[in-house]
Amino acid sequence: MEPLAHSARPQRGIPVQLYADHVRGVVELACAGAREAAVYSVGEANRLVEAVRLAAEFHDLGKLEAANQAVLMSGSQRNTLPVNHVDAGVAHLFDPSINNLLAATLVYAHHIGLPDFPDQCINGPGKVLRDLKVVRSGERGQTTKAITDQSLRDYLQLHEEAVHAHLDQSVKVCRATPRPLPPLLFRIALSCLVDADHSDSAGHDGKVFFRSSPSLQPDLRLALLDKYIAGIEKGERGERNEFRSEVYRACRNADPVPGMYACDSPVGTGKTTAVMAHLLQSAQAKGLRRIFVVLPFTNIIDQSVEVYRDALVCPGELQEDVVAAHHHRAEFADLESRHLSFLWKAPIVVTTAVQFFETLAANRPAGLRKLHQIPGSAIFIDEAHAALPAHLWPQAWKWLRELQSEWGCHFVFGSGSLHRFWELEEFSPEHVKLPDLVHSGAHAGVARYETHRIRYLSRPGPVTKEDLVKWLAEIPGPRILIVNTVQSAAVLAENLAENCGHRTVEHLSTSLCPHDRRVTLERVRRRLDDRSDSDWTLVATSCVEAGVNLSFRNGLRERCSLNSLIQVGGRVSRAGEYTDSIVWDFELQHDGFLKGHPAFEPSARILGELFTEGKVCAEASTEALRREVRQDGIRDICDIILKAERNLQFPSVADKFTVIDSDTVTAIVNRRVVKRLERHELVDPATIQRFSVQIWRYRESDYALEPVTGFRDLYAWPLLYNHFLGYMAGVLQKLRHEENGTII
Repeated sequence: MEPLAHSARPQRGIPVQLYADHVRGVVELACAGAREAAVYSVGEANRLVEAVRLAAEFHDLGKLEAANQAVLMSGSQRNTLPVNHVDAGVAHLFDPSINNLLAATLVYAHHIGLPDFPDQCINGPGKVLRDLKVVRSGERGQTTKAITDQSLRDYLQLHEEAVHAHLDQSVKVCRATPRPLPPLLFRIALSCLVDADHSDSAGHDGKVFFRSSPSLQPDLRLALLDKYIAGIEKGERGERNEFRSEVYRACRNADPVPGMYACDSPVGTGKTTAVMAHLLQSAQAKGLRRIFVVLPFTNIIDQSVEVYRDALVCPGELQEDVVAAHHHRAEFADLESRHLSFLWKAPIVVTTAVQFFETLAANRPAGLRKLHQIPGSAIFIDEAHAALPAHLWPQAWKWLRELQSEWGCHFVFGSGSLHRFWELEEFSPEHVKLPDLVHSGAHAGVARYETHRIRYLSRPGPVTKEDLVKWLAEIPGPRILIVNTVQSAAVLAENLAENCGHRTVEHLSTSLCPHDRRVTLERVRRRLDDRSDSDWTLVATSCVEAGVNLSFRNGLRERCSLNSLIQVGGRVSRAGEYTDSIVWDFELQHDGFLKGHPAFEPSARILGELFTEGKVCAEASTEALRREVRQDGIRDICDIILKAERNLQFPSVADKFTVIDSDTVTAIVNRRVVKRLERHELVDPATIQRFSVQIWRYRESDYALEPVTGFRDLYAWPLLYNHFLGYMAGVLQKLRHEENGTII
C-alpha cells in the first residue's frame, strides 16, 4: 500500500490521505503563498520561496518511518505518532548538500512553533533543532535523532518513489547567499507553510469554506468611494460637512510615494472614508494587493465594516468576500477545528489591534497562519493612540518599519488625539518625522472648530455605585458612561435597570457576542436619533470609546488615561449639536462586584497630574505618553522584548508581547451553532465569530467550560447568557450564589 499522510476517520466518512497527495498539495499551496508575498519583498524573495519550497516537500518526511506508517494504516486516532515525524525533515535540510537553516526551522516549527535559538544552540553542533528525546517504540529505546539518522536514507528513497512523479520539478531551489535571517522572515515563511498544510488537510476532509477571494481592484473601488462620498455631501450641509469634504480631498489627493503618513484629524471629520481613499490611491500607485484597517483592541468594528461594505462592494459581489470583519481571536490548532480559523484572504480586512500585532509577535503555527497575507498591503492603524500599551510600541514600531521598507507595505497612523510616539527617543532613536496626510490648512480649520465643542472636567473624590446613580440623574441625557472593566459595566447597567427601569439604560461591552453588540449598537443609534428620547444612559467599556459614530449630550469616564478621556469626547456632541456639553472624569470606588483594572493605574495617575496642571487637551497626548514610558520598569520591559527579538527567542517575544494580558478561549453562546458543530455540519468561521465570546482560560474551571463535543479548543458557554448583559449575566448570577452560599 502507498504510504499515508493521514489516517482514515470512517465515523466521519473521511478516507485516508496518501503521503504523495498531501505533499503535492502542500507544495503547491505553500509555494503559491510564498510567491505572492515575495512579489513585494525588497531582499528576501528568493530566500522565502526557496525555504518554503524545501520545507513543504519534506515537512512530513518522518511519517515514512515504519512505526509511524503502522499507526497511520491501523486507523488509530492517537494524537501523536510513535516517532516525531518532523525530525527527519530537519535532518535532511541540514545535510551539507542543502544546509538551509530557514527551511529546517520551518519543518521543526510547523507543529510546535518557532524555537528559542539560544536554547537550541546549547545542545551543541549537529543537535540544533533535533529531537533528542528517547523513543520507547518496540525494543529500541533510542533517541528520535538516532532513529532518524539510521533510517534517513530509507525515508528519502520512499519519498522519491512516492512523490517525485507528482511534484512540479520546474521549481528549482538555489543556494541562498549567507546573511543573517530577520525574525520577521521566519514568521512569514512559517505562515506560508502552516496555511498550506492546514488548508490541504481541510480540503481533503471536505472542510473548505472560502471561495476564491475577489481582487482589490483599487481604481474601481476608489471610483465607488468617490460616488458614495458625493452622495453624502449632496445630502448634508453645514460647517462640519465642509470640513469633512476638505479632509476627504486632502487624503484622496495626497502623494502616495511616502511609505508612512500621520493623520491627526479630530473626531467627526470622516477619517474612515478619507483615509480609505488614500489607501486605495496608494494601492493603485504601488500595485498593492490588500488593505487592512486596524482598530483598537477594544473597539467595535461593525461600524467601519458597514461603511466599507456600503461604499466599496460592486454589484454582484458578496459583501463579506470583499470586506472581512475579524472581531476577536479565532485561531485553532486542533485538527478538528483548525478549518474554523479566521484568515485574512479578503482584499479589505477590518481587524483589531490585538489580532494584527499579536500575529506579528506570534511563534505558534495557529497564530501565524494568516501573517503571509500582510506583505504588499496598505494598512491604516486607526486610533493609533489606543492600539497598544506603551511598552509594546518600540518593538511594534520596528516591525512596522520593516514591513514598510522590506515587504512593500504602506502605513497611515490616525487618531483624533494622535500621540506621535515615533518622535519620542524612547520609541524611535532615529527621530522619524512622518508627513501629515491632512495638509495644515484643512487641519487648522477643524482644530478651531474643535476647541468650542466640549469641556473636560473632573469630579473630586471617589464615587460609589449609589453616588453614581444619583449623579447620572442630574446630568442631562442622553449620557454615555464608560468604565474600566467588563464586570463593572455589567454591575452598573444591571443596577440602573433595577433602580430606574430598563428603558433608562443600554449596555455594551465584549461580554456580548458580536451579533448582540451589533443589535445593541443599532438600537442605541435609533434612540440617539430620537431627540424626544433623552433620559437614558449607555453603560459601556472602552469598546465604544474610539471610532464609533455615536453622539451623546454628555459623557462620564472612569479615570483611565488622557487619550481615553479625549476619545470619549469624540462620542459627545460629535457634530456640535449640543451646547455646553461636558465629559466628566471620575474615580469609581471599587467595592462589592465593582472591579478595577490594575493595568490602567499608571496612566490614570498621569491623567490626575495633567488635570492638576491644567493640561487636559488633545495636544498633551504625546506628553502623557512620554511620562508613562519614563516610569520605572517600562523601559526595562521594552528592552527585554527588543533583545529577545534580536536573539531569535521567539517564544519569549510571543509571551511578552501581549496586547491584552489574558489567555483566552473561544466560547460559543448560541446553542444552535453548538448543536450544528456537534452534528459535524459545516459552520463557517464568520458564524463562529458572530456568536462567540472570549473567556479567560484561567476561568475555565470556575465557569465549568467544556469543549464542544468533537473539538478540543472550542467551547460552549454553559452559564446564563442574555442579550442585555451577555455572558456577565451568568457570571454575576454565579457570584451571587457563591456569596449567599447557594448552588446554581
